[in-house]
Amino acid sequence: MNRLAVFDCDGTLVDSQANICDAMEETFARAGLPLPGRDAVRRIVGLSLVEAVRALHPAGDPELHYAMAQDYKGCFHALRGRGLVAEPLFDGIADAIASADGDGWLLGVATGKSDRGLNLCLAHHGIADRFVTLQTADRHPSKPHPSMLIQAMADAGAVPETTVMIGDTRFDIAMAKAAGATAIGVAWGYHDADELHAEGADHVARHPADLSAILKELK
Repeated sequence: MNRLAVFDCDGTLVDSQANICDAMEETFARAGLPLPGRDAVRRIVGLSLVEAVRALHPAGDPELHYAMAQDYKGCFHALRGRGLVAEPLFDGIADAIASADGDGWLLGVATGKSDRGLNLCLAHHGIADRFVTLQTADRHPSKPHPSMLIQAMADAGAVPETTVMIGDTRFDIAMAKAAGATAIGVAWGYHDADELHAEGADHVARHPADLSAILKELK
């Protein structure tokens, strides 16, 4: 069976927290609601938009949550149109991706981003062709539901025993566990190492170089 390494995007591949916080604050302002704290926003990164808005404003009704999720997309798009979206790769991630690819891992992405947002991000960094499967919130339930990971395995011809999920949040770890895959946490994103371990991470990388070493051990 093929070996598959699936990466989360925000907080794992790229540092997009400023953009996410800016767009979420504008979304809440347009709805006439108090702005969420940035720490609160960082806690929900990785969830699909409706779930993220619900977590930040649980008193709202489903219609409002859906409307705000759509508005967030517009806010983010407007930021991008003004040249204000910066999603740099974390230092060392490009090397970790190249190392995994060179070691024979098939690569994928499972993210709360939209198809459009993910494709723009990967194309900007010139790494889109590294990935054989791209799974987004446009076609799946929110993490930690295992749907994205199950489809990624089907696309790549992999099975849970030959699949790893790499992410920075407890939602990624829980999704991996639900799908029966190995869960690798990364400590440079939105949830700290202790929380990732508590969720059941099999490994936690402190730096992208550690990630390369973990994947080599799992070959």
